[in-house]
Amino acid sequence: MAEITFPIGPIHPALKEPERFMITVEGETVVNADIRIGHIHRGIEKLVESRTYIQNLYLTERICGICSFTHTTNFCQATEDILGIAPPPRGLYLRTIVNELERIHSHLLWVGVAGHEMGFDTLFMYSWDDREVVQDILELMTGNRVNYAYNTIGGVRRDLNQSVSDKLLKGMDFLETRMKAYVDIGLNETTILKRTQGIGILKQPEARKYSAVGPRLRACGIAYDVRKADPHAAYGEIPFDVITAETSDVHGQYVVRALETIESIKMVRYMVKNLPAGDIRVKAPRKVPPGEAISRTEAPRGEDIHYLRSNGTDKPDRLRVRTPTMANILNVAHTLKGAQIADVPMIVAGIDPCMGCMDRVLIIDNDKETSNMVDMEELRKYAIEWYKEAPNR
Repeated sequence: MAEITFPIGPIHPALKEPERFMITVEGETVVNADIRIGHIHRGIEKLVESRTYIQNLYLTERICGICSFTHTTNFCQATEDILGIAPPPRGLYLRTIVNELERIHSHLLWVGVAGHEMGFDTLFMYSWDDREVVQDILELMTGNRVNYAYNTIGGVRRDLNQSVSDKLLKGMDFLETRMKAYVDIGLNETTILKRTQGIGILKQPEARKYSAVGPRLRACGIAYDVRKADPHAAYGEIPFDVITAETSDVHGQYVVRALETIESIKMVRYMVKNLPAGDIRVKAPRKVPPGEAISRTEAPRGEDIHYLRSNGTDKPDRLRVRTPTMANILNVAHTLKGAQIADVPMIVAGIDPCMGCMDRVLIIDNDKETSNMVDMEELRKYAIEWYKEAPNR
């Protein structure tokens, strides 16, 4: 049977963001997959260098709209490390509460998107309706439903009063009941089982080889979570279990996320009831002395890494971000091989991809057979020359 290669994307109903997947099939079976990134690269790492540290708080939270708080947490932690300052305990608890609320809303969002991809739109509608509860709580705490502007270098911007605490605990009680229903649906509903079990299988050796992270990794039975392995914020003081599954497939990722959401609800409840007294932030200087730091957090999608280098001014010298989707995209290409065409959207959706936060641009010189990252000046010159030649193309 002849092999056929065709594109899925960059614009495709199964993709919520533009990206191109070149799929080679033999009959209905995928025999090869090549992923081409870069369609919505925004140059945020370069933009960071021309903005102050405070301005960059608003920029880095726009790396990803769903994981915005984990990115500002990383940026703050790296800056605080270089400055040699630490937020007060109350500020760390509040920072951790919002991180876990973000995880809850992200996982509920994924449950809905996964339901939509498998044709189970009732699950999509119910889970997104329940997600409004946590979004309303985030708005009460921070003033925003997305891109919260809550973190600051040295702590957080707003305190938690008793009225919001009571509403938060009430919301957690409601969501815990709802999430237990979603766990039951995930374990027993025929549509979910048929569309997720046995597809997108990534065994433990391949998970390590391709550096899988987050629910994708824990669905393989590997109990790795940055919150336990390298506790940051207040995670070292909070009791919680790392959720794993043994099936190594998309169904395992559903189970991990659903049970992980229940665990996050318990963590939020514990932190609200044990919130330390005191200040929520310490004052940080405007300029940061020369130095460098690496910060890691466990984003809803997996391990998020920020490398920050300072130069003694009020603007960073370099920021490098390794997002969870960047780590997981390689194992997606691997797990697509051997899959059926109809399962491709579910396998891609399994890692909860965020294309915008991981996109990079490479200039490939076919003559030299090499690729390299270009700086802003080189990119500007390239654009000028390209447009000069455009009428002749």
